[in-house]
Order: sequence, then structure tokens, then C-alpha cells
Amino acid sequence: MITGINHITLSVLNLTRSIEFYQNLGAKAHVRWQSGAYLSFGELWLCLSICEQPSSKFNAHEDYTHIALNIEPENFVEYQQKVERLDIQHWQQNRSEGESLYILDPDGHKLEVHVGSMQSRLNSLKANPYNELVWYEEH
Repeated sequence: MITGINHITLSVLNLTRSIEFYQNLGAKAHVRWQSGAYLSFGELWLCLSICEQPSSKFNAHEDYTHIALNIEPENFVEYQQKVERLDIQHWQQNRSEGESLYILDPDGHKLEVHVGSMQSRLNSLKANPYNELVWYEEH
């Protein structure tokens, strides 16, 4: 039922520096806000999120870095029930646009199973902007 990677979220210490870094690698910046930004490399959606507990080294269990896997809307409820039957640990509740499950693999790697796309997220920001939202291109 998983159809591929939906997006990758990386926790960062300095948002401006990270946006510039990924733009220099060829990413297209779409939008930034007080604590994050959305960029893309072709079809790959990249989210940068300010690390809430900055330190010289990230601890994978303390930051928001995760890989999001894509799932079609019609398969989400069944998949959610499967996760519940398997008693898979959750690391967060969904607070964003689109249905999501935030789960841990056996080694503690953070995964998100997400319904939606960068375009659906950008569309939701038009209606409900994040704090200090700045658009990089005409929307």
C-alpha cells in the first residue's frame, strides 16, 4: 500500500543557512515560516524544521528528522488499523494538513505515513498560514 517516499523532513539549527545550502545544491525554495521551510528537488519534497532542542550534535530521538512515506487516501484507514494491530509505537500525533501516522521502526527511526503532496500542503498554507510565512514565488 505504500507507494513511495512522500517527503523528507530534516531538523536544522540555522534555517537561513540551510535554505541557502539546499538552494545551492539545486533545490527550489517554495515557502518559509518562523520555524521551517519547504523546498523541492524535482518531485522530492524537502521540509526543513528548526531543531527545538539545539545542540552541537543531533539526537535522532529529540529532533523532527524523519522520512515520510506516501499512501493513497483510500488506503489510509486500513493501513492505520494494521499499524494498531501490530502495536507499532507512535512518536507524534498529526498536527499538519493531510492524514498522517508518525511511527517508529524497531531501531527508533522516525517514519511518517502521509496522505497528501507538497501542493496540497502549499494550498493549505494559503488558507491557514504559519507564523511569519514568506512565499518565495508567486502562488
